[in-house]
Amino acid sequence: MMEEEKKCCCGAAEAAEDEQAGYPVTTMHGTPRTRHRSPEEYQDLINRLNRVEGQVRGIRGMVERDAYCPDILFQASAVSKALDSFCKELLGQHIRTCVVDDLEAGKYETVDELVRVIQRLMK
Repeated sequence: MMEEEKKCCCGAAEAAEDEQAGYPVTTMHGTPRTRHRSPEEYQDLINRLNRVEGQVRGIRGMVERDAYCPDILFQASAVSKALDSFCKELLGQHIRTCVVDDLEAGKYETVDELVRVIQRLMK
């Protein structure tokens, strides 16, 4: 993988103090914050999202068929867990790539951003 492909803009924590705690969607230069993922990372995330999407469609079908409430609740709980699993995987990828790259580049403010992200996820 080329060095430039693996870099990300997540270290732009200076972007107006996380756009007043709303968390920035752009860098200081106004460009979208992005991260280039390996084909394997990309496919894993897409597969997880496809699974969640299918589960949600299944729940909708259960509601449309007047399924028993606890059955729907169990399926909704499974979707919630699958989405949590997706978030954990994405967070792990973020730490292993974006955060490590920024720390190696001396952008220690990324740690503060990571702490804010984790705090927000844990609400």
